[in-house]
Amino acid sequence: MRSKGIKIITENRQVRHEYFVLETYEAGIELVGTEVKSIRNGSVNLKDSWCSIDRGELFVKGMHISPYEKGNIFNRDPVRPRRLLMHRREINKLYGTLRQEGLTLIPTKLYFKDSRVKVELGLCKGKKLYDKRADAAKRDAKREIDRGMKLKNQ
Repeated sequence: MRSKGIKIITENRQVRHEYFVLETYEAGIELVGTEVKSIRNGSVNLKDSWCSIDRGELFVKGMHISPYEKGNIFNRDPVRPRRLLMHRREINKLYGTLRQEGLTLIPTKLYFKDSRVKVELGLCKGKKLYDKRADAAKRDAKREIDRGMKLKNQ
């Protein structure tokens, strides 16, 4: 029996800085063969990507998967919208939440779970400038406390 191996391909670290991530979801992604090969090489970028729900289907837009260098005419557009695979009731729940509360759905991670490519989606609320400053202040204070504790213990 094979174990559930998770191998992270790429992570969007900018999300934690720009947004409060309230919940995370896992979704499959619909890809073509050369895109999977390109992802295995690690040539994917989640930086400016977001998700939208169109006619009851969930799509990721703005995700850049570079064309496979050994590919041929079957290479696709690098930034084409790609369908995400979730249960209908989950998509409907997300749609209601996004409409009601004005939140955003953003891909935070792309990883292999066994041999399947999965996307971790974050239900996010935008941070204001003062929120970012407060986070930076907390981070700096924690760093100073850790530094002081390290010096005290030596």
